[in-house]
Amino acid sequence: MEELEKMLLEVKDTSELMIDLAYSSLLYNNKDIAEEVLVMEDMVDEMTNRIQEEAINAALQDRNVHKALAVVKLAASVEEISDAAVQIADIVLRDVQPHPVIQLSLRDSDVIITTAQVSDSSDLANRPLGNVRLASQCGMWVLAIKRDRKYIYGPDKRTIVLAGDVLMARGPPDGEEYFKDLAAGKVRLEPPPA
Repeated sequence: MEELEKMLLEVKDTSELMIDLAYSSLLYNNKDIAEEVLVMEDMVDEMTNRIQEEAINAALQDRNVHKALAVVKLAASVEEISDAAVQIADIVLRDVQPHPVIQLSLRDSDVIITTAQVSDSSDLANRPLGNVRLASQCGMWVLAIKRDRKYIYGPDKRTIVLAGDVLMARGPPDGEEYFKDLAAGKVRLEPPPA
């Protein structure tokens, strides 16, 4: 059951991130972030199928049908959340203008979510997040790291960033350009104060 719990936690984290990214794609009309939501949806579908299969296998072995049913229902609920995120992102991908009231309510936020791919020449490459002090450099907090087809959720200060990683970060709009330029290797980290 421990493996099943890990998978449930991963699918829950993925669906939460999908909602954040979908709203951000809508707020900033960002098709790249909207497309990332679609990629994540495929992963959630695969994971929920595996979770449901594992739950049924566990029920066949330990005869605990109620436990399996709870896991299957939970996985289906998380999948519904991810489907809702896709519907939000789809507005951006189809170039549908959201109602002005929706735009006004979303624009009240002073936080954005953005992505940036880390280049070989970036000061972020091959360093732990704690050493780069990204939050103090530009106000951005890394929510997740996409590495190939896997996601690292809630990375901590010991998480090493690799070249090729796609960082998903939250922070003030005025920190986005520096964050993207830093990941691309166009600017260098500012030295710590003396």
